[in-house]
Amino acid sequence: MQILRTPEAQFTNLFEFGFAANYVDISGPGGETMRMHYLDEGPKDGEPILCLHGQPSWSYLYRKMIPLLTKAGYRVLAPDLIGFGKSDKPGAMADYTYARHVDWLGQWLKKMDLSGLTLVCQDWGGLIGLRVAADQIGRFRRIVVANTGLPSTAMISDEMSAFLGQMYPAVPAPDAGMVREQFQSGGPGAFLYWVKYASESPSFSVRDVFGLLSGVTDARILDGYVAPFPDDRYIAGARQFPALVPLLPQHKEDRLANDRAWAVLEAFTGRTLIAFSDADPVTRGGDAIFKARIPGADCVTIKNGGHFLQEDQPAAFSEAIIAFMRQG
Repeated sequence: MQILRTPEAQFTNLFEFGFAANYVDISGPGGETMRMHYLDEGPKDGEPILCLHGQPSWSYLYRKMIPLLTKAGYRVLAPDLIGFGKSDKPGAMADYTYARHVDWLGQWLKKMDLSGLTLVCQDWGGLIGLRVAADQIGRFRRIVVANTGLPSTAMISDEMSAFLGQMYPAVPAPDAGMVREQFQSGGPGAFLYWVKYASESPSFSVRDVFGLLSGVTDARILDGYVAPFPDDRYIAGARQFPALVPLLPQHKEDRLANDRAWAVLEAFTGRTLIAFSDADPVTRGGDAIFKARIPGADCVTIKNGGHFLQEDQPAAFSEAIIAFMRQG
């Protein structure tokens, strides 16, 4: 496995990002040592909040929320998943699997030895973070799910998976505009266009993803999101993520693993907050699944927020988390 490390110069003077870097070494599937980066802000004796990003972002996504949460007295930890941010990056798309991402984040959590956690997870931060939480549920006091999902056999039947598998070869390798049209149409195959765009399109770019899924136009912010990827050699993890969402027949084991995680989450004796935004084209309606399976959860809608609600509505999202935590 070839492991790449983004040159530190890429992260010099990033807009709105003056946080200190922290690192933990974890092991790859062949025993390789990989360095995992994380932010650790706020009082060390403060109640800890674990903030997880998705694709193709990194801990930069939480830069506006961290000062709000630490001002309220909380300790905020925001790791970069392997393949993203300042963390090391295996160079081939095939190096990344759903199970490996769960293992890598799980290793980090065990080494940090954190407890009493409130998990805040969005996008792939949920698909991975909820699995890790289920594996180490004793470390968690609360869970906040936002614009994410945990596809299971109850959600994706064998028949639906087979149907999607039959559709996939016919989907062209689209550009970002075609993906936008598919999401706007709400068709059953829209997400397959997203998978094809990320994994196969020669025009895939992090800038275009933010243009597709957010209202961010400030070049300084976009430069921050692009910083970890100085060229295409570093972007395999971001390209692979959509293809790992367990929709197709070859993903059956991942859906079964998610079934086991759901069983733990449904029995969780801590508190859960469902905080989806009102304008996410990717996870629209996904909050209904969490509400049905965790009927005792608190619920809030983050108004005027797109997929990256941390970017669009950092104050409203932070205030919802703080209010939720202060309730016990």
